[in-house]
Amino acid sequence: MATLAFDREKTYQTIESFGVSGAWWAQTVGGWTEPDGESGLAKRERVAQLLFDREKGIGVTCYRYNLGSGSKNSGKGRYDKPSRRAESFDDGPRYDWSRDQNAVWFLKRAAEYGVRDLVLFVNSPPESMTKNGLGYQSRAGETNLARRDYRRFANYVLDVAEHFMAEGIPVRYISPVNEPVWFWTERQEGCHYRPWQVRGVMRAFAEEMNARPAMREVLLSGAENGDVRWFNKTYCRVMLGDPVVRARINAIDTHSYCLTPNIPVLKNLLSDRVGYLRRYRRFMDRWYPGVPLRTSEWTHMRGGRDSGMDSALVQALVMAEDLAILNVVSWQNWIAVSDSDYCDGLLYEYDDERRFEVTKRYYAFGNFSKFIVPGSVRIRAGSDDGALTVLGFALPTGTAFVIVNPTHGEKVLTFPQSLGAGQKYTTSADENLTATEAEGGCTLPARSVVTLVFPDKREEAATCS
Repeated sequence: MATLAFDREKTYQTIESFGVSGAWWAQTVGGWTEPDGESGLAKRERVAQLLFDREKGIGVTCYRYNLGSGSKNSGKGRYDKPSRRAESFDDGPRYDWSRDQNAVWFLKRAAEYGVRDLVLFVNSPPESMTKNGLGYQSRAGETNLARRDYRRFANYVLDVAEHFMAEGIPVRYISPVNEPVWFWTERQEGCHYRPWQVRGVMRAFAEEMNARPAMREVLLSGAENGDVRWFNKTYCRVMLGDPVVRARINAIDTHSYCLTPNIPVLKNLLSDRVGYLRRYRRFMDRWYPGVPLRTSEWTHMRGGRDSGMDSALVQALVMAEDLAILNVVSWQNWIAVSDSDYCDGLLYEYDDERRFEVTKRYYAFGNFSKFIVPGSVRIRAGSDDGALTVLGFALPTGTAFVIVNPTHGEKVLTFPQSLGAGQKYTTSADENLTATEAEGGCTLPARSVVTLVFPDKREEAATCS
């Protein structure tokens, strides 16, 4: 038997959002207008509901729109599959706003559902601005964007942002650089930047944003480095050391991957993910206290589709590590929907059959996103059972705990009577965010993610009186 302990007076970060990316799938699924037999909605509407609706879905509060380079328009380059190509609104001397309408449909629906943090993120500048005319570079180690085109690139992205904002889409963040440390030479859109080049791009964006009244409330995000081990400190220094850029950034966004080669010696040296998280957190606390971190991308990068609890538990534990060790204020899954033979999406889509499949990752993600709303504050929480991972949150209207039981046996958890009666939401092999009552204690099924939500008794008393 395990005992839940917590201290609402010991607080950590304030949560901004839990989110997903629309890359590589929205331009396909956004065209699914056929009715869904189960819900009666159009299939694309049902997917939007599953993602964005807090009552009938998991209520994600951040959505990342992929502003593409135009490889789909031109057909140029070598890509793994058609879905890796993306459209661009850049059409020579003018913009073609009729492009990318399927993906734009999901962006608009996210806004209409009230998703607060809408992000425009760029993997590669438009092909018309790159050195080789492609959405990736020709040679490893070289950037594909000339310095003279930084402002041209910035003005294009800001023009798109203002166009969306004029249509009622409240763009909040712009991320012009994505995984700059990697060498993007084929397969998908991407652009390598050295640290000083990231600073130059960010500076160009910040200055152009400062010159536009419509951009007054819009912020930069970045630099979205691709691994928790490499160059995060360097990219932090170049961005936060520039006062113009610093004024436009309210947090550092990074990706939470920790991928090691299948070589035993290197695995031992490089696989201590938690150690890297702790060192990065100490670095930020020492040199940039008060600057939050966000996990703006992660996915379980394993081959083969997994719709079950194996991958869901890995995802939930990584989320818990990032929240508890890095103190991230936002955690975002890479893609919401996947068409690949891979452990990545919260849903899998089958475009030829116009259907989708919901995974356990989706429900486990919902154990966080559906209940830990923006403005929630992480509090000290734990248990006397070291096999359990416990996170606690002071909600605007109560207290919540997310508990991961990765073991193959069920656990009995007791909690203080002072919490009163609450609700338990369970994701396991047999349950999908299944709601039951909980008071004084509960059972945690084997290999499960459980959220406990307790309303604020003071609010209940005020309502009763």
